[in-house]
Amino acid sequence: MDKQQAQDIVKETFESSFDKGMFTGFIKNLLNSIEDAPFSYKGNLIPDAYEQYISTLERIGKYSAGDHKIDILVVKLKKKTSIERARTMQRNFIAWYLNGSRGGEMKDAALAAFVSPNGEDWRFSLVKMDYRFEEGKNSKVKVKEEFTPARRWSFLVGKNENSHTAQSKLYPIIADDEHKPTLAELEETFNIEKVTKEFFEKYRDLFLRTKETLDEVVSGDKKIKADFEAKGVNTVDFAKKLLGQIVFLYFLQKKGWFGVKRDTEWGTGTKHFLRELFEGRHGTYTNFFNDILEPLFYEALRIDRSHDDGYYSRFNCKIPFLNGGLFDPINNYDWVHTDIILPNELFSNSFKTKEGDKGNGILDIFDRYNFTVKEDEPLEKEVAVDPEMLGKVFENLLEVKDRKSKGTYYTPREIVHYMCRQSLISYLATELSDCHSPSSSCHSCKDGNPVPSREDIETLIKYGEQVGENEATVVAKGRETDTYYHKLPERIRQNAVLIDEKLANIKVCDPAIGSGAFPVGMMSEIVKTRQILSAYLSPSPSSPPIKGGEIDGSPLPRRERARERGAERTPYNFKRECIEKSLYGVDIDPGAVEIAKLRLWLSLMVDEEDIKQIKPLPNLDYKIVCGNSLLGVNLMFHHQALLKFEDLKGKFFEETNPKKKTEFKNEIDNLIREITNDDKHFDFKIYFSEIFNPSVSPLIKGGGFDIVIANPPYVRHEAIKDMKPELKKQFGEFFCGTADIYTYFYHRGLDVLKSDGHLCFIAPNKFMRAGYGKNTRALLATKATPKIVIDFCDLPIFDATTYPSVLLVEKRKPSEQDKTFAVTFTTEEQLAHIDETIGIIGFEMPILALRPEGWNLEQPEVIALMEKLRKAGMPLGEYVHGKFYYGIKTGLNEAFVIDLDTRKRLIKEDPKSNELIKPWLRGRDIKKWTAEWAGLYLINIQSSSNHHWPWSDEKAESKAKKIFKETYPSIHDHLTQWKDKLQQRDDQGKFWWELRSCAYYQEFEQPKITWGNLATEPKFAIDEEACYVSAPAVIIPTNDVYLLAVLNSPLCKWWISMQAAVRSGGFLEYKPMYVGTVPVVKTTDKQKVSIVTLVNQILTAKKQPPSSPFSKGELSNADTSLPVRCTQTGALEKQIDEMVYALYGLTPEEIAIIEGRK
Repeated sequence: MDKQQAQDIVKETFESSFDKGMFTGFIKNLLNSIEDAPFSYKGNLIPDAYEQYISTLERIGKYSAGDHKIDILVVKLKKKTSIERARTMQRNFIAWYLNGSRGGEMKDAALAAFVSPNGEDWRFSLVKMDYRFEEGKNSKVKVKEEFTPARRWSFLVGKNENSHTAQSKLYPIIADDEHKPTLAELEETFNIEKVTKEFFEKYRDLFLRTKETLDEVVSGDKKIKADFEAKGVNTVDFAKKLLGQIVFLYFLQKKGWFGVKRDTEWGTGTKHFLRELFEGRHGTYTNFFNDILEPLFYEALRIDRSHDDGYYSRFNCKIPFLNGGLFDPINNYDWVHTDIILPNELFSNSFKTKEGDKGNGILDIFDRYNFTVKEDEPLEKEVAVDPEMLGKVFENLLEVKDRKSKGTYYTPREIVHYMCRQSLISYLATELSDCHSPSSSCHSCKDGNPVPSREDIETLIKYGEQVGENEATVVAKGRETDTYYHKLPERIRQNAVLIDEKLANIKVCDPAIGSGAFPVGMMSEIVKTRQILSAYLSPSPSSPPIKGGEIDGSPLPRRERARERGAERTPYNFKRECIEKSLYGVDIDPGAVEIAKLRLWLSLMVDEEDIKQIKPLPNLDYKIVCGNSLLGVNLMFHHQALLKFEDLKGKFFEETNPKKKTEFKNEIDNLIREITNDDKHFDFKIYFSEIFNPSVSPLIKGGGFDIVIANPPYVRHEAIKDMKPELKKQFGEFFCGTADIYTYFYHRGLDVLKSDGHLCFIAPNKFMRAGYGKNTRALLATKATPKIVIDFCDLPIFDATTYPSVLLVEKRKPSEQDKTFAVTFTTEEQLAHIDETIGIIGFEMPILALRPEGWNLEQPEVIALMEKLRKAGMPLGEYVHGKFYYGIKTGLNEAFVIDLDTRKRLIKEDPKSNELIKPWLRGRDIKKWTAEWAGLYLINIQSSSNHHWPWSDEKAESKAKKIFKETYPSIHDHLTQWKDKLQQRDDQGKFWWELRSCAYYQEFEQPKITWGNLATEPKFAIDEEACYVSAPAVIIPTNDVYLLAVLNSPLCKWWISMQAAVRSGGFLEYKPMYVGTVPVVKTTDKQKVSIVTLVNQILTAKKQPPSSPFSKGELSNADTSLPVRCTQTGALEKQIDEMVYALYGLTPEEIAIIEGRK
């Protein structure tokens, strides 16, 4: 069938209430061949754990895709709200079915329709099992039942949804009438990343068009321009906030909160309110922005009308009061008395897009996408715009100011989830262990319950969601049965109250919050875990008693305390409590701060279930703060001021009246000025004083956060020159002038952690080996205990070459026995399921192996081999007495580097030029053993500070230039044509025609070993022809061919790979700081003879014809057209390698490690 027919099938099926016949037809067109195999489960056939959610399960057919078995299912839900809120339950129910259910065979996947009771809203999902196997009795392999996860991908469909995305993803398969899609092809149709990229490009274009339109409006209206200038409003931030406000409402209108009729409950409104506003269904207008959107934002959503049940007369319907600041006018611009006339066409029009869609306005674009307020999770993904995707879009927009801007880079959600989970696991393991120690003052653990192990905690955090319904069912029954038995560890159940309290009291900070991915991720893990624990805390008459004990000094038994709290244990309350008590963030970009707040508000709104009264959003100004995390202030501590400060912050968080909010904010800001002596820099101990001041917050022991988690900015040291004096002042001995900015975040992160707190960062891996990382390595391995170290090498974690690593450390000094869990990713395939891969390829290594000179994440046998090599020889740097010299930086190669014809011309015009012209090698010309000269030369005019020229003593450039011209006329004329560029160089001598100052020019005239900066294998060459070398290539002035043999050996390559930074494509940095550590065995001349003889044979075989680069000093005879002799030297090199191995006393096993065979 053609494309249009295929798209029509998707549209008819997915934009209607669920119809079984239509759905069956769609499936047959999608798969082309299914086996009719109907049956249904209902009533007693639905497991007890799901019976309150599931009405019926119906199978309408089976499909085989190669070795994969896929069932086609329809699941009818009992509650309307389950379609949105009970996603985990739905996935776990299908997992139960696919995993054999009632004695049936195991299936690989299901294509399922999850249908709400009225059929208007439904989901089309692919659910795929990730079976895990273990050895059972009689060595038979069986499925590990307890924790077999299912992954689900879904399209949001139904009467209230658009099928634009589903059409584009599914039509290629439907249009092919013959092809039977594989499971992998079906999975690809649910690929969310393509939707993310498409949505970002559309959103970016909308932002730029909005910003450019605002520029025109502002420049053409004096009143608006004056107001914007007076309030500090710019069109970039205005456009970003406007789009953020609109997209926020697209999420909320899905909840039916807008257009609600008077005297009806929230949730009954239209799902297309913004489109209806534009169409004039709720009131007429002349200009959509000025007459509709501004009143909606700054009156309807901002002013509390609870006295009239939220009724807004302008639109003749109920509109919820949201508060929070999102709907405050940016910088309090005068929206009432200015008329910002954005053309209506900016919002909706009939323009035909290149994809063939009608309309490219803001509403037109947003209408084509599905919006879901539920954030994606590792096991649950929806092919829709969710807050996490929006965060990714926003973060990419942070640096976008115009059409030339590129954007920033965003941490992939899988890594965010991993980091959040591991941080939480480590936090709980430490806290629970401390609570059960004899010296603990914690009242919650004096009941004798055994301490949960780290493995117990991992099971709760990583797998608890999969067994939540099961645990709740066991507790409800009051006993275990053959069907229902506890799958979470007993020690978790026994300590449920204590774990819940630790989660409720956790303090988390992201010092570079960006779009808020980590705080939202942490909140998600905290809330999910507390929900799971509710099964053991909620009142249940038949539940066995849990041991009592004092809690926070209270004699109430745990079960009764749990019952007291049980009624309030809702996701909404958990989230609000988490936002108020646990989450903090800082960012230097005010746009990022607003985005992070929006993410938290959206996450809160999704779980608002009160259809009688929607609760207003909290004010987050002193939770998510704009500031520079690396700077601080000298504090003027006033205890009473701090107490008042804390009181005002609590009031401000809940305040909804705009006038009172402003009053509270002014009071708070005045107190900050008093405490900081009017220093406007951000300071953790002031803005987050409740975390650091025990007298203000008695629960804080010693002060500091429990977890600091971040993706700190990747800014090179060259770009922070202006900050360096302040950084040196702030960080003292830790400061390094060549360190990139992320290293200081490690120091600051540890500063604001409490003792035994945990820091988890994803940041460049260069600190592990780079010279500037020495202080960072020492800090992280001596002042803290690394728990997990992950190196992603050059794998594409981000859309840019960033070489990231993940590090989790605990703030305590390590013991000699401590070990860290190390992981090195080497292939893209390993990135598919990061968490599982880490468990497979990771290993433990002693923290003592994380040496100050560089971190190598290696197995014990590799660490032992490195130690053996160190002891066998001395570092190359010592062997050559530190004589490493970088090549020449000309600053303008096009002027100073010439070819053979230019050389001949210059010498012909002035024979004296010959004394300045030297043969020139580039890094690419340097091969293994010898260099392949490319016929290039350097005009070598050393700086007057290194060489005395006839013009050197002149102070006036004009006089010096005249003498230069008289001395070397042809070279003068040649360089003069580049004068403007030469004068702009950073690398120049006293005069613009000179090279930069360099004290070792004479070393290039000597025999030397030279090599390039980047290579996939050793390429050390000996040069005896007095060639000058281009930076960043390096030379060692020596003709030691024994050393050349060691440097070109596999042993050297392996050693460098252990030390050096890895670049994209497997290239290693052969910098002196790495090469200088190569251990060189000092041998007798007799031991060297055999190796030297073989090297000389190789050099003779590889030597270029004698006329290139020159013969007996006759440079004029050079001819670059002559080929290099193509001589195979592999056999000779193999002999040399074996001799080198023998010098170091290597065993066959050790040689196998070096050669990558082990």
